[in-house]
Amino acid sequence: MKRVINNFISNQQSLKRISSFKNSLSINRLSSNNYKSNFKNESFNSSSSTSTSTSINNNSKILFTTGLGLFGLLTTITYLEEEKKKEINSLNEIRSRIPEEAIKEFVLLFQDRFVTNIQDRDAHGKDFSYHERQNPDAIFYPLNEEEVIKFVEICKRFKIPIIPYGSGTSLEGHTIATNGGISIDFRNMRKILQICGDDLYCIVQPGISYGDLNEELKKQGYFFPVDPGPGASIGGMVGTSCSGTHAVRYGTMKDNVLSLRVILPNTNLVNTRSKAKKSSAGYDLTHLFIGSEGTLGITTEATLKIVPLPESTRVSMVTFDDIQSASNTVIKTIQSGVHIGRVELMDEVMMKAVNMASGSSFSEKPTLLFEFEGSEAVVQEQIEKVELISKNFNALEFKFSKTDEEKDGLWLARKIALWSSKVLRPTSEVWITDACVPISELSNVIEATKKDIKKTSLLAPLVAHAGDGNFHLFILFDPTKPNEVKEAKFINHNLVDRSIKVNGTCTGEHGVSFGKIKYLDQELGHEAVHLMKTIKKAIDPDNIMNPGKIITVEEFQKDN
Repeated sequence: MKRVINNFISNQQSLKRISSFKNSLSINRLSSNNYKSNFKNESFNSSSSTSTSTSINNNSKILFTTGLGLFGLLTTITYLEEEKKKEINSLNEIRSRIPEEAIKEFVLLFQDRFVTNIQDRDAHGKDFSYHERQNPDAIFYPLNEEEVIKFVEICKRFKIPIIPYGSGTSLEGHTIATNGGISIDFRNMRKILQICGDDLYCIVQPGISYGDLNEELKKQGYFFPVDPGPGASIGGMVGTSCSGTHAVRYGTMKDNVLSLRVILPNTNLVNTRSKAKKSSAGYDLTHLFIGSEGTLGITTEATLKIVPLPESTRVSMVTFDDIQSASNTVIKTIQSGVHIGRVELMDEVMMKAVNMASGSSFSEKPTLLFEFEGSEAVVQEQIEKVELISKNFNALEFKFSKTDEEKDGLWLARKIALWSSKVLRPTSEVWITDACVPISELSNVIEATKKDIKKTSLLAPLVAHAGDGNFHLFILFDPTKPNEVKEAKFINHNLVDRSIKVNGTCTGEHGVSFGKIKYLDQELGHEAVHLMKTIKKAIDPDNIMNPGKIITVEEFQKDN
């Protein structure tokens, strides 16, 4: 229990021991040098007999080996000394922000699941976004809801910021500790608590990924349809109100969460709703917390809607000469009442990257990927309808899968899109944008954005959830080159501004965090943003819940 509390003292003692050991080695090294010097003088006076020569050679080998060994030890000791200094400096920084009394309580209650080592802090200081690293001061790994409540109570008393952490796959910096504090990592809370097939819901803890959840649901003939990036946890998906490729048919997290259990900053535990299919009982608290990015409370349990696995799924790949034709095909398909499961758009730059990365030979043209699901007869009917619509908009090619292998082969292009993009500029980092517009405006906004890209030195392949108007650029830029950073910001700002002006949004599914706060007034109006601030202050008056996200710390501290 006293290990962490006395860490500073033990580190100092360790440094003293290392210093003493290093001094003793220095004495030994000096003695060895004197010995070698004496040995060298003696060798000049000795005879050149075979036995003497052999002795000299053997002794030389021993001394050479000893020297290398001493050098290696000294190098290791120097490294350890530097690491110890870093750890002490790190601990001193933490102590300046987290009171020692709070550290004592954390260690007493949670022992080695409350950590301050630099390795764990580094692992929680950066996500998949373009934002710079900012480490938390400590990490806590809870085992259950009761521990979370105790943890929040201590943080509340000492006004310590709390940063909820699922799997670190955020694309907007939600888990970055912009104001210090403690990251609460839910990797030990990954259980499926209940699967209710009759009522089509399941209850899960926040740390489980949607992929792991679907592996278990599949065994019973169900699946959870929201599918953001690989590895995303349910807690993080709730926090960002994410969606993914299935949104055109099944909706976003807001459409697929029945209820939540949330721990508030005052430690109260709230159940936001019953498990009934519909309810008019009071304010819609569930949707208040979905998309709140950990700024209002901590989700410890989520009740999710599940759906039966479809009888059949097939994929069609359609290529066009231009984005406009592809977009018109999607609009007409939706207007025709075809219930597509997914429809994804990739531009010619993205298709080139996919071919380069996978060795495939897809046509490097604007491409739509449709997924159809249902009975065999329904799927076949859907394919025929979409093929006819595509031809009416001058499709160049229409392929469709007949087997599961062919389906996987066609869907491969979208599945590997993000990871493929870097092959175009291997030394670049990726800035992933996220805007959403009415689908009638999608092609216009994309074409205008492409003109902006041509004004820069950068490449930016594009993918879109074409059925709901949500599109992403993978801007390839070097963050160490100011001109490229400037160009990336130019592209991103213009596409967001353009999207808002056509009644779209600055973020379709990735969230606001701190990078898009500046666009909220423009999109929603000052009154709406002020209402968000009022809600935040009412629930979290000390601003300990993920401070600086959605509402800046400076804005929060203003009186009105």
